[in-house]
Amino acid sequence: MKRQKLLVFISTLLVVLLLAGCTKSANPREGAGASPSASDSGAQSSQPAESAGAKTITIAYSQGAGQTMDPHEAGDLTSASYAFALYDQLVTSGTEEKDGKTIGRTDKIEPSLAEKWTVSDDLKTYTFTLRDGVKFQSGNPVNADSVLYSFERVQTKGEGGSLYKLANIQSVNKIDDRTVEFKLNAPNHLFLKYLATFTFSIVDPSVAKGQPDDYLTRHSAGSGPFSLEKWDPASEAVFVANKNYWKGAPKVDKVIVKYVKEASNRELMLEKGDVDVALDIPPKDVESLKQKDNVVIQSDSTNRIVYLGMNAKFKPFDQLKVRQAINYAIDQQKLIQSVMYGQASPMTSSISSKSPAHTSEGNPYKFDLEKAKSLLKEAGYENGFTFDLVVNSSTQDYEDIAVLLKADLEKIGVTLNIKKVAPAQYRELVNNKQAAAFLGKYTSLVNDPSYHYGFLLDSKGASNYTGYSNKQVDELLAKANVEPDEAKRTELYKEVQKIVTADAPWAYLYESNLIAGFSKDVKGYIFYPDEIIRFVSLYK
Repeated sequence: MKRQKLLVFISTLLVVLLLAGCTKSANPREGAGASPSASDSGAQSSQPAESAGAKTITIAYSQGAGQTMDPHEAGDLTSASYAFALYDQLVTSGTEEKDGKTIGRTDKIEPSLAEKWTVSDDLKTYTFTLRDGVKFQSGNPVNADSVLYSFERVQTKGEGGSLYKLANIQSVNKIDDRTVEFKLNAPNHLFLKYLATFTFSIVDPSVAKGQPDDYLTRHSAGSGPFSLEKWDPASEAVFVANKNYWKGAPKVDKVIVKYVKEASNRELMLEKGDVDVALDIPPKDVESLKQKDNVVIQSDSTNRIVYLGMNAKFKPFDQLKVRQAINYAIDQQKLIQSVMYGQASPMTSSISSKSPAHTSEGNPYKFDLEKAKSLLKEAGYENGFTFDLVVNSSTQDYEDIAVLLKADLEKIGVTLNIKKVAPAQYRELVNNKQAAAFLGKYTSLVNDPSYHYGFLLDSKGASNYTGYSNKQVDELLAKANVEPDEAKRTELYKEVQKIVTADAPWAYLYESNLIAGFSKDVKGYIFYPDEIIRFVSLYK
């Protein structure tokens, strides 16, 4: 679940495909600019730099229109990409050169609107110095007042407010126009990483203040590399380059996002040159697309986990040995080959193998039908049982997984009924913990166990959809959250992983790749493990 809240979802953490792609809306949202008063993949392109085609990048998304343009409310990957296009943050994720290409590093924090900062000896006070001369697209300065306004605003939002609490911010204070002080209730080793997320984007108060509460849902008020020209939630969004961007103007004049639900249509548009980038390429099509002369496919290993959630409040999942039996009955390698066509890796713990402190130690599960049958017998289910597996109808790999799981579980006498439901019903059932079993996926926007567990498996986690609760796990997580020593934190998180694996609230499935297709002329794509595409680096 990709934060099926992203942020809380960052949960988020459940990513839901809501809207059909090429449908024309009757109410396109025109002129949604910065304010009422303001206006490498592939080969080098042979097009002249001054031609219109060379200055526009068109991207085909599968994920609908996103939920909002408001960075403080964003809770899905599409909305997150909008936020990074329209807004800046105090600090940002860095990059590194690896094997001849640039890759994103969400664990590497670099200055952005803040040019420098200091941290107190007790690790509870951060003092940021803002860059001099940076302006919003309205022409107003990015100053301490705008930082205070943004952090006051984010507290009131559902998505952003959750991360604000997780950051454990006690107060935000203005020292002078260029200096802002953050006080934390306790040390938080993730604080800078949290600040680099789109949730903590800095908003122009001269634009947003006094407007209706949902104004930024469809308007922009940032200092970022693009402004919003128009947004039709059913078909497309258009972003125009900020020629006065303080980091330097983007290399393209415009980015057009098109919503194309069907993968085959996205691929056809890419092959014909109607779009420059196609996201969410199905794994089954990777090899055939690689044979196309005008297409480049990039498949990158992410920290997205895919799992089967089991709620212990429902029989028979209240029995530990039943949940463990399900883990033994799943053939991960078959899933990776038959569903993901090799574009995935095994999931061996409750956090991604890309996450700091990951360990598979203490994980006994392997494909063993006889062991699964033995555990069911010990749990009193020698003759098996029947259960419903809730599956999001808009996610094709969910259905493919369910079909294979159904076949495997039949071998141990368990009948799995695939309950395919619409996205809205899926969210309602899963978010309200009304599903005994469900398929979900999650990408941690901040690649750290504290963030991951804080949403997913802490007993109070906003994305803890199985209702998992273990007092020892909660205590270990609380201790790790305030432990300044990285080595000690690692040991605490390893202990958490062992306990969670033994408790088996999930059956581990796989870690999936992010697969994107590009015209051979597109350059500048940078993959980030949070799976959010940054428009600003793209050109052709």
